[in-house]
Amino acid sequence: MTGTLLGLDIGSSSVKACLVDAESGRVVAQATSPEEEMAIAAPQAGWAEQHPDLWWEHVRRCIDTIRSQKPAELKASKAIGIAYQMHGLVLVDREGSPLRASIIWCDSRAVALGERAFKALGEEHCLKRLGNSPGNFTAAKLAWVKENEPQILQKAAYFMLPGDYIALKLSGQFGTTPSGLSEAILWDFERSTPAAFLLEEFGLSPALIPPITPNCGIFSTVRAEVARELGLAEGTPITYRAGDQPNNALALNVLEPGEIAANAGTSGVIYGVTQALGVDKRSRVNNFLHVNHTDAHPRVGILMCINGTGSCYRWAKQTLAPTGSSYAEMNSLAEQSPIGSRGVTVLPYGNGAERTLGNALVGASISGIDLNTHTRSDLLRATQEGIVFALNYGLEIMRAMGLAPTRVRAGAANMFQSALFRETFATITGVPLELYSTDGSEGAARGAGIGVGMFSTQEAFRGLTKQGEVEPNSAARAATTEAYARWREVALKSL
Repeated sequence: MTGTLLGLDIGSSSVKACLVDAESGRVVAQATSPEEEMAIAAPQAGWAEQHPDLWWEHVRRCIDTIRSQKPAELKASKAIGIAYQMHGLVLVDREGSPLRASIIWCDSRAVALGERAFKALGEEHCLKRLGNSPGNFTAAKLAWVKENEPQILQKAAYFMLPGDYIALKLSGQFGTTPSGLSEAILWDFERSTPAAFLLEEFGLSPALIPPITPNCGIFSTVRAEVARELGLAEGTPITYRAGDQPNNALALNVLEPGEIAANAGTSGVIYGVTQALGVDKRSRVNNFLHVNHTDAHPRVGILMCINGTGSCYRWAKQTLAPTGSSYAEMNSLAEQSPIGSRGVTVLPYGNGAERTLGNALVGASISGIDLNTHTRSDLLRATQEGIVFALNYGLEIMRAMGLAPTRVRAGAANMFQSALFRETFATITGVPLELYSTDGSEGAARGAGIGVGMFSTQEAFRGLTKQGEVEPNSAARAATTEAYARWREVALKSL
């Protein structure tokens, strides 16, 4: 089991790369690019775009950084795994060149088209077959291009997801996965095929779907000229692709029914694994094929997402914190305010339509401020509490669907670096929170090892390090529950 595994994580904020030693499971080298967040273009309100070649440029920079640190180990990579921001639409011509900027996950322009299809096809029919409303996902974004930019669609050979595009740049081969099609809302759960009936409703050709390859397994290899440029071995297999949240679950060894993962980075997510498709009749959470799904052993991921986690806390840093403050200093300031932030309530939205709120565009807000008494600390604590409470609101929906978490696993990163955030999360959800030292690029590397057959799923998590565990604080339960009830009332009034 000698050699290394290369994992790539294509986010909307940055690209990360990680080289993992296959035998020990330990990280050999890692890189992030750019140092500051990548720009998201918003040509109109509610729109969000990034050019696919921006991601490729930062993939090249990350791999170049790793090559400068560990050239021999990089050359010894036995497989490559790719995680990526979900739901993005990439349109390419027959040469694989992008025809427009990618319409990314937090773009809201296709909401009305998705809702129209949901009603036309029948809500129960969609939920039974697609697991979701077509909503604002990749299929609806493709329909938006058809209606608004027909000249672009006429030139398109295929639509792709962000990770499919990076695999194309590495290998020169077009392809997507069943899990990817499910996140595009183009997978028929009932028939285990692409959802032809939704394509027909949108007036889209099935020929736009690229060849379908497994989520996990050898489906392409790195072409010679790219291998020379990046310092990889020619023919290195690409063996794993997954959206960022299913991949985050894999990175935390959340693969079996009843297991739960959480993330609070650019977006805030709770992701639980089940054995069978279950739906929320209001389609406020999403169902996708999990990375380890097979027809013989079905695994469905239930995903709850709030768009504005990173945006909300970054806005607080830029607007509410003292100039030059670090996030650690902000967290310390927030801890000076008591539970409930002395009555201040923050809704951490304002970054596109929110699925848990029925695809409503409610915007971010701060309420309950007393100009004579409230301080910066109250506002910063209310921001953290608002994000936790939004996550818990989504978890309540998932519990109503039958998910019964006994513990939650999260990476010791982003908002979970804050002790206040961790304790508030464990206390309001009522379940222990386990923290691990891992990230999406590391998960993609482990997925690559599974896909190339270097080790079993159980062996893949050798080297995964548990950083700690946070139990619910019974002494803080009553005050936290009271603060959440106030937050929930404000949130529901915003609809």
